[in-house]
Amino acid sequence: MFGLKKKHAAVAALALVLALAGCSGNSAPSADGAGGTLTLGSFVPPKSFAAQNAEWANVAPYMQAVYDTLIRADTTGALQPNLATEWSYNADKTELTLKLRDDVTFSDGTKLTADGVAQNILRFKAGTSADASFLAKVSDATAVDDTTVKITLSEIEPALLTYLSQDAGVQESPEAFKNPDVDTVPVGSGPYTLDTKDTVVGSSYVFVKKADYWNPSDQHYSKIVINVYADPTALLNAMKGGQVNASSTTDNTIVDEAKAAGFTVNPLELNWQGLIIGDRDGTITPALKDVRVRQAINYAFDRPNILKAMSNGYGTVTQQVFPTTSPSYDAALETAYSYDPEKAKALLAEAGYPNGFAVTMPSTALLGASNFALVAQQLADIGITVTYEDLQVNDYIGALLGGKYSMAVMALQQDPTDWQLASFQIAKAANWNGFHTEDPKVEAWVKTIQVGSDADAAAAGKELNAYIVDQAWFAPWFRPGLSFLTDANTSVTVQPGNAYPYLWNFTPKN
Repeated sequence: MFGLKKKHAAVAALALVLALAGCSGNSAPSADGAGGTLTLGSFVPPKSFAAQNAEWANVAPYMQAVYDTLIRADTTGALQPNLATEWSYNADKTELTLKLRDDVTFSDGTKLTADGVAQNILRFKAGTSADASFLAKVSDATAVDDTTVKITLSEIEPALLTYLSQDAGVQESPEAFKNPDVDTVPVGSGPYTLDTKDTVVGSSYVFVKKADYWNPSDQHYSKIVINVYADPTALLNAMKGGQVNASSTTDNTIVDEAKAAGFTVNPLELNWQGLIIGDRDGTITPALKDVRVRQAINYAFDRPNILKAMSNGYGTVTQQVFPTTSPSYDAALETAYSYDPEKAKALLAEAGYPNGFAVTMPSTALLGASNFALVAQQLADIGITVTYEDLQVNDYIGALLGGKYSMAVMALQQDPTDWQLASFQIAKAANWNGFHTEDPKVEAWVKTIQVGSDADAAAAGKELNAYIVDQAWFAPWFRPGLSFLTDANTSVTVQPGNAYPYLWNFTPKN
């Protein structure tokens, strides 16, 4: 199952009908000292190469091949200089000033300037990217001089620097803004350029090394090929045939065969998977208003066995939505709810439901019928009767965002910052707080995370996490292991916070 940012991103990730590409992979060193060709597997093609509409996650390698971002995240997730060499906020953190490199040119020969950066920032905010809302608090971006840009905020945005290391920070030549082929022919300052002659849109994308790139240490290969595969089986066949050097996979059941074919598993945990118990006010299902009922649901699940059944054992059981990399994470909370059906029944009886209750939940075939059956059985064991309404995946996501079902199976991302996570799934206005539950304590902690000092924000996050677990807003089961696979010729370091390793994290084995 998948952690998903937006409804249309969910549909793209779960309902792929893409052509199989069959280019050969080759990581042998070339005469210039760089690797030869790196062939990557993907399940998602880019919808657009225009920087204004750029997306990230599984689409990141396409963007990173041709574009640079203002800031970059290293393999620990720490933010480092890139096109911006330094940055600073004003006293109230409503103005961010960035100093830019003066030696960067785009593939059309034009120079990077502060004016162009300001235009790119405002264009991204107004664009069609699923992440355009990253810049919702940006009220203006202006050039102070040729190498200094100032970003003005309507209110504090703690994740702005992180966003500028992702698609919101992608920089395109201003000369390309009005090009009729802007969606298919990118004009960036990145380490590679798109070879439109050899590229087959939707199937195979070919990138060639840029000769005058400002940061040659990132160019580990002379050519990058990204092939799009229709499904995990097609990918596995390509691996066995030596047609791909590295790829993500959406199905851990192919991992053993990939390992037998000589591939190495590079594990990464990005999401939490479990139940969203959204109807905390009992609007649809009155029983869920009682915290004891929500706690009983948490005691109902045998998390280790659910991990084995749903993720082939790849991943780590958890009882909290904050990741281990978060300052809000608390190892002590991992034992808050042991598997205890009898205690769950006792809590239901205390809450006035000795015979349990009935609940209607959504299901979708693309998330696995057996997974939903297992959830229903675990709940039935404590007296909760589940009736499923089967939906198409796009309707499933929309129903959850709209608060149509009182609780539902889902996997959601564990964001790199507490502010991002709280804004995404906990705060009253969060997309994944479908019923927009409002709790004054929660809102106060979220506000402190947004505007407080580092120490105050960290303390608020700890309290928020403990409260959310105690109040049983969710019933997390595990953090699914994502298996990024590399062949014997290729090394990679997975990237915290992103589904696909960053392009410069790939190196050839000599």
